[in-house]
Amino acid sequence: MPVLSGAEPYRHEGGEVGVLLCHGFTGSPQSLRPWAERLAEHGLTVSLPLLPGHGTRWQDMQVTGWQDWYAEVDRELRALTERCTEVFVFGLSMGGALALRLAARYGDAVRGVVVVNPANKMHDRAAFALPVARFLVPSTKGIASDIAKPGSAELGYDRVPLHAAHSLRQFFRLVDAELPQVTQPLLVLHSPQDHVVPPVDSARVLGRVSSTDVTEILLEQSYHVATLDHDADRIFDESLAFIGRLAPSAGKEGTTTGG
Repeated sequence: MPVLSGAEPYRHEGGEVGVLLCHGFTGSPQSLRPWAERLAEHGLTVSLPLLPGHGTRWQDMQVTGWQDWYAEVDRELRALTERCTEVFVFGLSMGGALALRLAARYGDAVRGVVVVNPANKMHDRAAFALPVARFLVPSTKGIASDIAKPGSAELGYDRVPLHAAHSLRQFFRLVDAELPQVTQPLLVLHSPQDHVVPPVDSARVLGRVSSTDVTEILLEQSYHVATLDHDADRIFDESLAFIGRLAPSAGKEGTTTGG
C-alpha cells in the first residue's frame, strides 16, 4: 500500500550530533515532523522513520508487532551512531517507550533521552481480554488526534488493530522491566490532560529509571499529541536546550531528504 501523504519518513543530514525521533502507536512521522524540522534548522542530523505497518491503512498494522517497530528504530539508531559522534533519542507516546528501550540497551551510545507523554501500560480493563479478543474482533476505535489546539490534527488510523495492541501490551511490560537500565540524562514532558496516556505513566518512568540528570516539564495547554498542540514550541525549545547543554558542539548545517 502507498504511504499516506504527510506520513513519509524524514531525514536531514546535518552536523555531528544526531537525533532519532520515534512516533506513536497507529500514528506516523507527521506527528513529529515539525519537531524534526526545528531540530534540522539548528543543524542537527535528524532521522524520523516510519514504523512498519503505520502510515498506510490499519489492516497493514495487523500483521506487525513490537519486534518490527523496535527493529526499525534500532536500525536507524545504528546508522546514526555510525554517522554522528553523539546521538539523542526522542519519542512520543509508544515512541517514548521505544526511545527508552534504546537507551536501556545502548547505554553510553545514547547521549540523552527526551520523551513526550511516554506510554508505559495499557490501563483499559478491556486490555486483559486482548489475548482472546484479538482472534474474535479485528479492531476497535482509534486513539489518534487527541489535540486541544483547534485546526490541528494528527495523521493516524481511525481503528486500532487488536493483534498489534496485544503486542504493544507485551512490549510495555518488557520496557517497564528495563527502565532501571536507563542511566542517561532524561527530559520528560507530559500533559496533565491526556486522554490517551495518563500522567501516571510518566510518573512510573520517572520513578523507575536510574538517571540522575532528570527534568520533568508539564504541558498544561496540550492533550496527548503535544507535538502538534499549544505547547509544541516549548517542547522544541526545551529539547534544543537539552541537547545544547549536553552536546555543545551541536549545530552544523546540512541538507534535507524525505517526503
